[in-house]
Amino acid sequence: MRAVQITEFGGPDVLRLVDLPDPQPSEGLVLIDVTAAGINYADTHQIENTYLAPQQLPMIPGSEVVGIARGGEYDGRRVMALLAGGGGYAERALAAPQLTFPVDDALDDAQALALLVQGATAWHLLRTSTHLQNGETVVVHAAAGGVGSIAVQLARQWGAGRVIGIATGDLKRRLAEELGAHVTLDLSGTTTAEEVTAALREANDGRRVDIVLEMTGGHLFDGSLAALAPLGRLATFGMASRVPPSPVPVGTLMAKSWTVTGFWLVHVLGVPGGLGPVLEELTSLVRAGRLKPVMGGHYPLERVGDAYGAMLKRDTVGKLVLDVGGTA
Repeated sequence: MRAVQITEFGGPDVLRLVDLPDPQPSEGLVLIDVTAAGINYADTHQIENTYLAPQQLPMIPGSEVVGIARGGEYDGRRVMALLAGGGGYAERALAAPQLTFPVDDALDDAQALALLVQGATAWHLLRTSTHLQNGETVVVHAAAGGVGSIAVQLARQWGAGRVIGIATGDLKRRLAEELGAHVTLDLSGTTTAEEVTAALREANDGRRVDIVLEMTGGHLFDGSLAALAPLGRLATFGMASRVPPSPVPVGTLMAKSWTVTGFWLVHVLGVPGGLGPVLEELTSLVRAGRLKPVMGGHYPLERVGDAYGAMLKRDTVGKLVLDVGGTA
């Protein structure tokens, strides 16, 4: 089978298209003929070995696929699956049955992939991590990205009083506004936390904000935290800048009744029901026309490095898809 493999850690140049033996189904795993694989910003950390979990070489990146199941409960059916050990950038992959879900006919491959990681992450950031309440102000960093573009739409539908979308450039800001952001900001020119705090408060009519979904790190994290109202919540789900934020003193959290929480999708996979109910709800929203996953581009296997380069330069929007065996 054709697959993208890395044998050393580094940037996009370490990605190699190679021929490898097909994976052999073992007890408890389902073989999937892959038609498309999701490309996530977290994948750029994996190939650098700067991800949340250590990576092992050689490695086939890719944590999510859509394809046809060969065996198991959904034998012969179109499925989407999370791959705990990677292996998605290949014509065939192995997935655990509990992480394999049927794909509704209303979804194409790209839409299904957009819901599996980014959609589920946005859902949990608002429901599980920050407990969004009616009328609250929500700040969404990277509002035109895979998670952000869905979070903006969900926050509006779930009663946010104001959604402030953070996006770089006029194109991304317009997209965030089209998705439902009441106001958008480009914070790429800021260099201090104080500038970020002032910009967020100004965008909220001088008031502090209730919720921040943050994935950049550095001074953007620091300034976003300082913009929180009492009882405000900041959920961090990435560090795209590769710059860690300042340490958060416990006394500051108590003095402001702030909550700072992290989120990694891995930790909700074992909860009762798993991702199934979340994916069903998101799918129903797409089917009803109330949620529109943003497609950021399709790449063939041999151009996966181009997708990584574009992500690292922050030139992409929405969901990026690796076309492996043709679209279903």
